[in-house]
Amino acid sequence: QVQLVESGGGLVQAGGSLRLSCTASGSIFSINRMRWYRQAPGKQRELVAAVITDGGSTTYADSVKGRFTISRDNAKSTLYLQMNSLKPEDTAVYLCNALQRYKDYWGQGTQVTVSS
Repeated sequence: QVQLVESGGGLVQAGGSLRLSCTASGSIFSINRMRWYRQAPGKQRELVAAVITDGGSTTYADSVKGRFTISRDNAKSTLYLQMNSLKPEDTAVYLCNALQRYKDYWGQGTQVTVSS
């Protein structure tokens, strides 16, 4: 069993920055990859960024390339999402996801609101 807890969301003006954190606990061994998703009201959940835990290869949605950076601190079992040059369209609930073998785990989400 894996537990994920997100933090760092809040209200920020357009052009500002925010760093989200996702701390994993429980049976965290053999997690293959971790991802950040986001979901805005009335819209489908979308993949924002992902990282392979072995090797550190990363991928990003086209809408956030050059602005967001996904990273890990393995010693702290924590995943980060550094968000720069934020836009109003980035407003959403951001969710942390971990894939471990055949299981998919989710956090509860943290709200990010970007004002124009």
